[in-house]
Amino acid sequence: MPGSGGPVATFSVWDYVVFAGLILFAAGIGLFQAIRGRKKASSDEFLLGGRQMTAVPVALSLTASFMSGITVIGTPAEAYMYGTPFWLFVFSYTIMSTFSAELFVPLFYRLSITSTYEYLEMRFNKLIRVIGTSMYIVQTALYTGMVIYAPALALNQITGLDLWGVLVATGVVCIIYCTLGGLKAVIWTDVFQMIIMLSGFVAVIARGAVLQGGFAKIWNDSYHGGRLETFSFDPDPLRRHSFWTIVVGGSLMWASMYSINQSQVQRYISCKTMTHAKLSLYLNMVGLWVTVSLAMLSGLTMYSIYKDCDPFTNKDVGASDQLLPYLVMDILAEFPGLPGLFVAAAYSGTLSTVSSSINALVAVTVEDFMKPAWPWLTERQLSWINMGMSVFYGGVCIGMAGVASLMGNILQAALSIFGMISGPLLGLYMLGMFFRCVNSTGGLVGLICGLAITLWVGIGAQVYPPLPEKTLRLSLSVEGCVAPYMNGTTTMTPFSTVLQTTTPQPRPALADNWYSLSYLYFCPVGIIVTMVTGLIVSAITGGCKQEKARPELFIGKSDLFCFGCRNSESEVSDLIEKDPKNIQGLESPVFCDNEIALKEKDHKEKITKF
Repeated sequence: MPGSGGPVATFSVWDYVVFAGLILFAAGIGLFQAIRGRKKASSDEFLLGGRQMTAVPVALSLTASFMSGITVIGTPAEAYMYGTPFWLFVFSYTIMSTFSAELFVPLFYRLSITSTYEYLEMRFNKLIRVIGTSMYIVQTALYTGMVIYAPALALNQITGLDLWGVLVATGVVCIIYCTLGGLKAVIWTDVFQMIIMLSGFVAVIARGAVLQGGFAKIWNDSYHGGRLETFSFDPDPLRRHSFWTIVVGGSLMWASMYSINQSQVQRYISCKTMTHAKLSLYLNMVGLWVTVSLAMLSGLTMYSIYKDCDPFTNKDVGASDQLLPYLVMDILAEFPGLPGLFVAAAYSGTLSTVSSSINALVAVTVEDFMKPAWPWLTERQLSWINMGMSVFYGGVCIGMAGVASLMGNILQAALSIFGMISGPLLGLYMLGMFFRCVNSTGGLVGLICGLAITLWVGIGAQVYPPLPEKTLRLSLSVEGCVAPYMNGTTTMTPFSTVLQTTTPQPRPALADNWYSLSYLYFCPVGIIVTMVTGLIVSAITGGCKQEKARPELFIGKSDLFCFGCRNSESEVSDLIEKDPKNIQGLESPVFCDNEIALKEKDHKEKITKF
């Protein structure tokens, strides 16, 4: 009986058929895009889809690329153990989408860049660009290893699928459609995988509601179990999740993911116009709302079923990341194919993120390292290099999955990595975009100081986790278990859990204050330290006296909320016809559409010759 503890069923033949069929279909999308675009085998086509994508598929891809298997498995477990404060991230997604669309899209779009780190060289110097790219590569490789490892471990222990077989298969499938199809394959595969992920959540919620006698019963159980205490306005920065840590810290952390992360920027600059690029981010915001809401409801459903027999305490599972797969096999096993659908949902999230990461890693490597070193490379040679690098990075990401076994709470660890590395980088970009007096020396010193501080607190928090009174894990019961403390499945507890439970370490003085800082504040700390240090060092080294930088490298008020073009194509032509030597009427340097930007550029060149 579901919710009574003990062993659960494993995969049936139909589950394997459904799972394999969906994954092969995803790989087939990559092959289709490869065949369809074989006559357009340029580097721009491979990395940016020829800059001809539209808003809806890009929006779904933006959502899917960070709604990974970690999210599919980790977020419901978060609701099950800690309640619904995580739901407040809907506010963070709103702030992040507006911030990214109105500040960063105009900047990157008008510069027509492929790698976001090209901006760092334009604004500062080559060294800062190389450091920024290297930080991104390390961050993405670590994160992608976690994305592969966590769902594979959970699925291995619950379904019996071989762990390393799943890891290698993930890398191979991603390599196939990244290598052959490029960004278009990744985006269209993400669209399909997003549908599968949402279907998996819906299946769990619907079946749980039937078993519990309606969703009202699930909501009532969650209320009495303390799972619906969402809003906490405690200003304590050591509190793991509160309104302030999520809305302030979470917004900046997600902004660092969407504003400057190559995996995301590469998508929205592939749109054919700036309007589509901005719209894709706002549609992505809605997609994130829906996804996190379904994940939260799945977690509440799980609590309603297991409120009297917690599988984790009962030792039916060895880690919190196995809770949702355990629930799936417990309540859906009697419907052949549905467990396969859910596993495909978690696996699709993994495929989506890994493919996005591989494609982005290839883009920054080629644009930031190879093209500057070998400018004579032809388009055909670059295409072969792109494909070769896809294979290489696929192997690296599989290898990094081993490092992920040393992490604890996989959802928190994944977000912490972004906060530690992307926080200082976002601070550097904001220095460059908003402060004309900041020079290369200030930017470099600020970045190094910000990174040092965030690594210090982040690694300290990993070694000395916060005490339970700061994490506020809610109570669970095993009173209703048929066989309490019976290990019904063969489990393998992650190495980090073994370390923490078998070899307790003495805690230094900093462990209960600095190292206990909410992981969501890692990013704001990095931004503040980077910006303050950068401004001070620039002032000391005479940054404000430097020669004026190019105006298009900065954000102005004309960048904000530009959905319609200030200068339509007809207006540009009329102004040029009236006075070919005077283009002051054109609202340079921001344009909402590539076509109009290119038209003005052509006019300027003609005027210069005239």
